[in-house]
Amino acid sequence: MTTSELTDRLALADDLVLTRMGYGTMQLAGPGVMGPPRDRDEAVAVLREAVDRGVTHIDTSDYYGPFIVNEILREALHPYPADVRIVTKVGCRRGEDGSWNLDTSPDELVREVHENLERLDLEAIDVVNLRVSDDHSESLGEAFRTLADLREQGLIRHLGVSNVSPEQLAEARAIAPVVCVQNHYNLVHRADDDLVDHCAAEGIAYTSFFPLGGFSPLQSDTLAQVAERLGATPQQTALAWLLQRSPTMLLIPGTSSRAHLRENLAAADLTLPADAVAELDAIT
Repeated sequence: MTTSELTDRLALADDLVLTRMGYGTMQLAGPGVMGPPRDRDEAVAVLREAVDRGVTHIDTSDYYGPFIVNEILREALHPYPADVRIVTKVGCRRGEDGSWNLDTSPDELVREVHENLERLDLEAIDVVNLRVSDDHSESLGEAFRTLADLREQGLIRHLGVSNVSPEQLAEARAIAPVVCVQNHYNLVHRADDDLVDHCAAEGIAYTSFFPLGGFSPLQSDTLAQVAERLGATPQQTALAWLLQRSPTMLLIPGTSSRAHLRENLAAADLTLPADAVAELDAIT
């Protein structure tokens, strides 16, 4: 694992170099992450601009839409630029009512990997994250072995885990190499502080999902005050704090607007002074 200060990329393997500021596709679906976007042309344009601006880390999933977002991703970027890496998640099905129904049975995981390959028009997926339930007492062994087998078959290049505890990460690593952890973490949701540091020590990427709060946007007077002092938006400041939090932190903020995309990407150029970091660190 190496980081280039000039390009702000994280090299997790010879064939896996990701911009630390990535792009998450979830908001390209309709309301509730269901159905088509309000403006499909803008969704395509957002993806193309992200790549044009140097983003190589695209996070997605077949259960966004469901299926629709991956179809838009293929329309926008296929054939994919040589340096673009697509990271997807498996382990969930969407109900017609919009419900998120976790299913990590071997048959379901195999089906989902093949569906991602088909809709993205890929021969192999760069990274597949296993998404598990909130019950961290559960073993992920059988599910992760299923993905490890698909990796051995050449359908997956690298493996990650999502929504896991430190114990589940250790269980997965005993089965096959893990290049990334994708968990809920942001300025005001920091239950994973120790895991963030552990991943950095082990050379594992930690990808913060909901870096700006997700369905419940971040609210903090301290954040707003620090941002105003720096001449930045609260969202840019929160993203910059995450990038400075750990050398292996990756971000995947999502948006369906090109203007908002530019604002998010600009956070990568924002360096927080020590006093600002101290104020933000004090938020609980």
